[in-house]
Amino acid sequence: MFDVSMPIIYGEGKEKALKRLREEIDRSYKGVDFNRFSVGLNLSTIPEAAHFVAREKELAEMHQLLHGQSTRSTVVLHGLGGMGKTQLAIAYAQRHKEKYTAIFWVNTSDEDSLKLSFLDIVRQIARDQPEATALASIDMKNLDDVVSAVKTWLNVSKNTHWLLIYDNYDNYDNPRLPGNKDKSALDLRRFLPESDYGSIIITTRSSKVALGRRMQLKKLVDIKNGLEILANASGRHEIADDPAAIELAKELDGLPLALTTAGVYLEQVTTTCSEYLQLYKASWLELQTNSPQLASYEDRTLHTTWKLSLDQIERQNTLSVKLLTLWAYFDRQDVWFELLQHGASANYDWMRSLTKDRLSYDTAIRVLCNYGLVDADSSLYEVGSGGYSMHSCVHSWTVSVLNKDWDQSLARLALTCAASKVPDNNTDKWWLLQQRLVSHTMKHQYFVVDGKLDTVGIEWALHNMGNLFKDQGKLAEAEAMYTRALQGTEEALGPKHTSTLDTVNNLGLLYADQGKLAEAEAMYTRALRGREEALGPKHTSTLMTVNNLGNLYADQGKLAKAEAMYTRALQGKEEALGPKHTSTLDTVNNLGLLYADQGKLAEAEAMYTRALQGYEEALGPKHTSTLMTVNNLGNLYADQGKLAKAEAMYTRALQGYEEALGPKHTSTLMTVNNLGSLYADQGKLAEAEAMYTRALQGREEALGPKHTLTLNTVNNLAGLYKDQGKLAKAEAMYTRAL
Repeated sequence: MFDVSMPIIYGEGKEKALKRLREEIDRSYKGVDFNRFSVGLNLSTIPEAAHFVAREKELAEMHQLLHGQSTRSTVVLHGLGGMGKTQLAIAYAQRHKEKYTAIFWVNTSDEDSLKLSFLDIVRQIARDQPEATALASIDMKNLDDVVSAVKTWLNVSKNTHWLLIYDNYDNYDNPRLPGNKDKSALDLRRFLPESDYGSIIITTRSSKVALGRRMQLKKLVDIKNGLEILANASGRHEIADDPAAIELAKELDGLPLALTTAGVYLEQVTTTCSEYLQLYKASWLELQTNSPQLASYEDRTLHTTWKLSLDQIERQNTLSVKLLTLWAYFDRQDVWFELLQHGASANYDWMRSLTKDRLSYDTAIRVLCNYGLVDADSSLYEVGSGGYSMHSCVHSWTVSVLNKDWDQSLARLALTCAASKVPDNNTDKWWLLQQRLVSHTMKHQYFVVDGKLDTVGIEWALHNMGNLFKDQGKLAEAEAMYTRALQGTEEALGPKHTSTLDTVNNLGLLYADQGKLAEAEAMYTRALRGREEALGPKHTSTLMTVNNLGNLYADQGKLAKAEAMYTRALQGKEEALGPKHTSTLDTVNNLGLLYADQGKLAEAEAMYTRALQGYEEALGPKHTSTLMTVNNLGNLYADQGKLAKAEAMYTRALQGYEEALGPKHTSTLMTVNNLGSLYADQGKLAEAEAMYTRALQGREEALGPKHTLTLNTVNNLAGLYKDQGKLAKAEAMYTRAL
């Protein structure tokens, strides 16, 4: 039966014989060393497939392609959303789990979800294989290291019988195709093991994913399969002989998601299949008349089925329908209670009712969950309550059907809800909240840039979005929001209003980050004059701009001017806010930078030490302001030749930045570049090259190839190549840096 034979041992006994047989089967399927790499199947990471039926032909083909191959085998399941790709992958894993040492499920809907899945994998491996050397000393907070560790474990030469399932790879990116401008697209190849063994299943709606043998999932042809899904989902197992049920299954045309949704609907109500079919046909005609742009029959079927669920939901809770309609103007993932709370001040009675308390919100969202239109996220968030997400097809339906006519007021409501949640940098764990907001605000900035949204009266929201994008290293998006905010406040409030000047000041900060120093100086000078006139020379807002001008002069090499600005700002802040206020400490840190540039290293160290102690006390050791001073101390120690101390500071700063801001943020890349310089000074040329290369790639992506910081790293690489004797490469880098 299992293609396994073993000698008979007389007197062995049944239990021992069965145990020996099991071991022989395991060795046959999983390899001699299967115990070293055996990891139990974690059902909590795998979605349910309660209504899966049929697909025996596809299961057999998958098994033929995936199992018993001498090299790595990959199957790409592609097809229309709702066709049952995920359910087929689950069914295969459950049917053949005994043939693999480990089966891991990876949520590939976006890069963040993918990395978190790898974090789950690490925990599974550590649980069942605590001696796995690939996981030794791994920093669980650094998700890039987590991904690398998992790949290393999968690449072990005798670990050959694993199965990886990459689900929902719909955000497809092919780097070989020029002109791909979708920054959110994902190149899955970066997250595949390098080894030429093991098995991989990928599910995707794109037929262009060419990472393995492609299998297209099509409609269920046999009407019996459709009836079985209806029966299982509805709990009405007698409908197999019901002519109305047969007609309904024919009408839904073998689409598993449509059949399941219809079955779940029937489970919730006393409606007969005949009545459901009448409702369905009525909705179908309405949809045909009003939505001709929905070209494919499959899409119309899905949308019509969801329309029927919507009618039932509306009878239960009208707030649920209002929430579903509003959701079209947010990203489909991670909508949570606090995100909508600003809506309590909107001119909508339903929005005030929805957000008046958590119970009202939970009641509305639970109805959507009951009908399968929304799911609770399994992720645990450190800021805010748990989020909810919907399938991308359902979200498309909310956009194309529920909002077939653009609703300006709902779009403004969604934007202001998200913008009102943008925290300032002194809020506890502000970066985590910003990361939750980014996907929503990116959608909203498209509304603004495309001219679809009237922003008159909500300039404050654009300003907040600019702050968020700037903090997240999305400088082009930040500039677009600040510019529109400035235009709006100038028209509404005048050029000298304090709100206008706030945006002017922040545009100066942005231009400085972009290396546009002349534009930054113009903004700072305008903000300073306006604030001195409106608020006085000693107001804290005035002093903030004074501090910013000091930064700019330092960047321009005007060190005497910079010192004068910093000294004025420090004296004013100490008087107005006290010596330990974080704003005071910002200027103390900046004075440290200036003294270092002037070669006053002892004075610089005193400033940095004061700033670091103050930040740690006020904000904690992992706050980005604290990490900024840690990085600066690293620079100082490097200048003093204290290389071991410098390395400790840089390492701490890098780990903190990666955790707080991510591996591609400009602050993270700054420390990466600094580590490269340190390694070069230590003679660790290979490590230095790795750091410089990472910094260059990141800065080119975030800042552009001609930014001064990008060119600084180019120059560093040139010097490194020269030291390595790679003179042609050095010349190319020097030429580019000129």
